[in-house]
Amino acid sequence: MNRPLIAVAALSLAALILSAVALLRGGMDSVPPGETAATEEMIRTLLREHPEIVGEALQAVMEKRRLAEEERQRLNIRVKARELNEDPGSVVGGNPAGDISMVEFFDYNCPYCRSSHESVSTMVAEDGNIRFVYKEYPILGDSSVIAASAALAARKQDKYIAFHNALMTHKGRLNKVAVMAVAEATGLDVARLKRDMTDPEIAAILSRTRTLAGALEITGTPAYVIGDRLVPGAVDAASFKALIAELRKDKEDS
Repeated sequence: MNRPLIAVAALSLAALILSAVALLRGGMDSVPPGETAATEEMIRTLLREHPEIVGEALQAVMEKRRLAEEERQRLNIRVKARELNEDPGSVVGGNPAGDISMVEFFDYNCPYCRSSHESVSTMVAEDGNIRFVYKEYPILGDSSVIAASAALAARKQDKYIAFHNALMTHKGRLNKVAVMAVAEATGLDVARLKRDMTDPEIAAILSRTRTLAGALEITGTPAYVIGDRLVPGAVDAASFKALIAELRKDKEDS
């Protein structure tokens, strides 16, 4: 469970109980003291005999807060829709005219990004109607920045996706030497790639992505934005398919 959320919910529940006690003790002057005491004892007895009531109330508070948080996230995603889907620095794969947009924030040195890469790629290919947006989000050190910069530079040789796939399936950590070896194996002109990596626009793209991730409260990789839903962490293909089916149904019903 989410411990911070549990703590907040517990505090909310405690506040409700304290408010009820305060109401009984100080806010009902017209109620005879004997009846107030009897009511308090009745509440105590009820909680002793049915302690599950506290758990049920806590779950209700947590669910209410969860739904409010999801709605806040969705609103935030809608506000940032242009940066998510239309940044000219982000490569678009899958079906560019697809009915569902799926954005992935990733780091080439993230083991969870790598482990989910094949299943996500297969799902996008099999679906055939997903617009997939690549967002380099190198948060695991300088080597990750080098890999991200090289991938973005590969666009000028029209080999971004092939290079991206090769980096994601590389065995071992990617440093500058490994990145260049993968580039050469992918058929890139390495000398040109190194020159293109110094283009100020690449640093600008990475900066925009960091700012966007911060605005969406994305702190780790992988993270996916599908439609107006934020999905943090590695998720199995079945869960992605279920969410995409739900989003498509919502479109049909709206």
